[in-house]
Amino acid sequence: MAKPMTKTQLVAALADEMGGDKKAAGAALDAIVSVITKEVSGGGAVTLPGVGKIYCRERPERMVRNPATGEQIKKDADKVVKMTIAKALKDSVNG
Repeated sequence: MAKPMTKTQLVAALADEMGGDKKAAGAALDAIVSVITKEVSGGGAVTLPGVGKIYCRERPERMVRNPATGEQIKKDADKVVKMTIAKALKDSVNG
């Protein structure tokens, strides 16, 4: 498996794709991340066309097992961020 792209590499690739400088590409990336964070943390969802949908899902209270001791403990309800991958991206990866 290849190493994940770092933020620096992503900003450089974005600047190259846009034909602009790295400073503008970095600011654009930071703005996108900020908008996604605000929307998802507020209970909304964001769709990135061709990539997928990022949303927040609530998990109910449940029983979990401590792997070290085997003891069953109750875990409170919480929220998790999920992402559904777009069909176009799946198809491009698979063939």
